[in-house]
Amino acid sequence: MNKNFISLAIAGMLLGTAPAYAMTKAEQKAEQDRIAADYKLSHDKCKGLSGNAQDICMAEAQGAEKVAKADLEANYHPSAKTRYQSRAARADAAYATAKEKCDDFAGNAKDVCRGDAKAAHVRALADAKADRKINAAQNTANEKIGEVRKDADEDKRNADYKAARERCDALAGDAKDRCVSDAKARFTIK
Repeated sequence: MNKNFISLAIAGMLLGTAPAYAMTKAEQKAEQDRIAADYKLSHDKCKGLSGNAQDICMAEAQGAEKVAKADLEANYHPSAKTRYQSRAARADAAYATAKEKCDDFAGNAKDVCRGDAKAAHVRALADAKADRKINAAQNTANEKIGEVRKDADEDKRNADYKAARERCDALAGDAKDRCVSDAKARFTIK
């Protein structure tokens, strides 16, 4: 059950992704203020607790703040790097909280809990890193595909123009001139 709880906690944190739009400076400042206020409220709520419950609450509050700041950065400066950092912040926050929750156990159960938490953390970071590399590779491939298609389109246009021009050679005078002009207009060579 403990392993399932840790996996669910990390999955839940990873699902909340940052929207892919850039923010204005004013929006960023307002969001920073909201994050600070949310953290203060969460922190104050934790003061009423004691023992490991307080430690767990503080880990959740700090994790939520770090995730919110990473998401804000990903919104303000959208890039593959900031999206990765946002996912890494989620994984780190989930790991910190899971480790605190493991303190409720003792002996082997605690070791198993921490091992499960570490494994889930490593999996989340590995997935984020893999997605970042896959996206970079896809972007590079898409650029190359675009270049290849552009070259192919140009080759096809040139071949069609040459074929149309050959058909014009059967004509003479003004008809030939109109045919060549039409072919040039129809198969504009770029």
